[in-house]
Order: sequence, then C-alpha cells, then structure tokens
Amino acid sequence: MIKKCLLVAFTLLFTTTILFAQKPTVWRGENNGIYPDTGLLKEWPANGPEILWTFEGLGEGHSSPVFANNQIYLSTLQGEDGFIVVLNQDGTLAWKVNYGKDFKDSYPGSRSSVVVAGDLMYMYTGYGELICMDAKNGDKKWTKNAFEDFDGENIRWGVTETVVVDGDVVFVTPGGAKNNVVALNRFTGELVWSSPGKGETSAYCTPLLLELPARKLLVTHTADHIIALDAKTGEMLWDFPHTNRWKVHPNTPLFYNGDLFCFSGYGKGGVKLDLSDDGSSVSKQWEKVELDSRMGGMVVLDGYIYGSGDKAREWRCVNWETGEEAYVSDAIGKGVTIFADGMLYCYSDRGELALVEATPEAFKVVSQTRVELGTAQHWAHPVINKGRLFVRHGDVLIAYKIQ
Repeated sequence: MIKKCLLVAFTLLFTTTILFAQKPTVWRGENNGIYPDTGLLKEWPANGPEILWTFEGLGEGHSSPVFANNQIYLSTLQGEDGFIVVLNQDGTLAWKVNYGKDFKDSYPGSRSSVVVAGDLMYMYTGYGELICMDAKNGDKKWTKNAFEDFDGENIRWGVTETVVVDGDVVFVTPGGAKNNVVALNRFTGELVWSSPGKGETSAYCTPLLLELPARKLLVTHTADHIIALDAKTGEMLWDFPHTNRWKVHPNTPLFYNGDLFCFSGYGKGGVKLDLSDDGSSVSKQWEKVELDSRMGGMVVLDGYIYGSGDKAREWRCVNWETGEEAYVSDAIGKGVTIFADGMLYCYSDRGELALVEATPEAFKVVSQTRVELGTAQHWAHPVINKGRLFVRHGDVLIAYKIQ
C-alpha cells in the first residue's frame, strides 16, 4: 500500500513537472502586462535602479525577452539575418542561432518575441515565415510561410505578431482571404483548422486567448475589425468594426470581469465590449478616443485602466465600468506600461523610465530615470522576472535590480 501511494505521488509530481515545463511563454506575460513578482522596490535610488548587467551588440529589434528553461531568449536582426540570442541568467551568451531573413525595411529589426514551449520555440518573422526550432540548440523542425502557404500578404511595416501556443496548437494570422487565421499542429506544422475571418490583412496584433466556461476564445484585430474565433474549431463567433488611418492595431485586447477592452492609436481610441458568458456575442458599452495607445499596451487593475495615448499623448486612468477619467497627466512622454506589486512601470518613447503608484487618485511618479544605453526607438515592452526589470533598447538588453 505504501509503495502504491508513493508511486501515485511520484506520478502526480512527474506529470505536474512536465505540464509546468511545457507551459508556453506569452506576450506581455500571462496576465497581459501584470507581473506576479512581489517584494519589489517602492522607490528607486536617485540615479535609478541598479544595473545588474547589460548585453550589448544585439543588433536591431523591437521585441522583448522571454524566460524559459532557466535562460533568456531574444530575437534580433544582424545585417539581413534574424537571430535568436539565448543568454544565461547572468547576462552571458549561451548560444545563438540564425533563423533566416527578417524585416530590413522601414524601422528595421525583429518585431515578434520568441515563444518557448518546453523543448520547442517559435519565431514569426516580419516577412511571414513561421519557424519551429529546438529550444536547446536552434535546430529547425519545420517552417511555414504565411504568404505562400496560406494566401496571406504582408503589411506596411512587416507582420508583427507574437504567435500564441495552446496545448498542441499554435495560432497565427496570415491575413489571407481564405486562410485569415489558422491553427497549426505545433509539433509538425500541419493545418488543424483555417478561418476566413473577415478576409482582411493582419494588423500587427498578438491575439488574446481566453478560457471561458463554455469554450476557449481567440480574440484579435485584423485591418478593420475585432474578431473572435472558437479556438478549438476556428468558427468565427462575432466581429466588431474597428479601424484607423493606417490599419495598425498592435495592442492585445484587455479582459477583465468578463468584458473586453480593445484599443489602437492614430486617434481611434478604445471600445469596451460586453462579452456574453459563452463568448458568442458582444455589445458596445462605451468608447473613448483618448485611450488611443499606438503600441504601448495598457493594464487594468481593480476596476481602472492605466495607460498613455498616441494623439492624446497624456497618461490616463479610466474607470472600467463607465469610461470616466480619474486623472490625466503629461508628466512623461507617451509609451509602454506594465505593472507589478502595486506599481506601474512606464517606459516612454523619449527613453524615460518611471516608477508610478498604481492608484486612481493621481499619476504619482515616485522615481524616474532615463535609458541612455542602446539604439533606435524606445518601443520594446519591458519585462519583469525574478525581481529584475528588463529593458531592450535596440542593440542592448539592460537588467535592472528592482528587488
């Protein structure tokens, strides 16, 4: 009996370990910009948080690092070739691998972040190539081209989508008239299902995967609409019109208290959608043009949305239920926001890095510094991992101590 109990316990432990190890990395973390780290500094030193290490000479890129297998994975462009650079936790190079051509045109550099799921990793290039590789050495397992294999087409600034992995499938948006969104077997690249969606081009958006009681829902932006698909079958359940001047919608939708908030820049703003319990329909609750973040994401906390705009450049806090503003501030430039342990981490397109209290009372900047290292635009989204804040600025990755 004792041996049997030990065997059961070992089996459960082994199964749990395997499942945990296979959990895929997710763009902006598992909770869309809200990181679980605790015990973080509530105020930084006068010169900013201590820099633990930097890795310079990365190349060109706007992607963020991901953390898996006790290593750090980052995509970048060197010359005309894209590379996955893999670092140890101390910032030293473990290895790197060439994954092929990546976007060299307007605003050159890697766009998408790597997705690591157990012993496999996935990279989607600005030219529509989806590559599955061994996460231990970069050996290629399979590739698919969204344009040649699935009738998609490229967009003005190169496709920019960090693919979503769920179980045995990987989701990607070719943007074709027939194969608008597809699900592929992540081990072989074989087609699982294809949806014509609205037949529009992709729109720089990383989808949101929702697990509802009735179904899993995949929500994303295409050129002129927000669309929702049944993640198991590919059936399109609903669409909602949403476009802007350039058909650019790079922000993953927010999900909170059973509802959605979808938003994009160039003065379009955001719309809150009441999502039915089974995910099969939506209705508009309110719109706000000032919540028009172009590419910086937002977070929703305790009934309030926090983030900055594009044409409406200020930082705002808005009531989730009503759309009413709690505050407006121009203390720093517009940019990206993430959250951890009661604080907002705001990284502006001017290189300002600010620690801000997450309260609807006011935009209270507690500490501020400037990202001086690196190159090109300040567009990459910061990431928090194990008490460290990681900021990628072009050819450098900076690890700050925030614990």
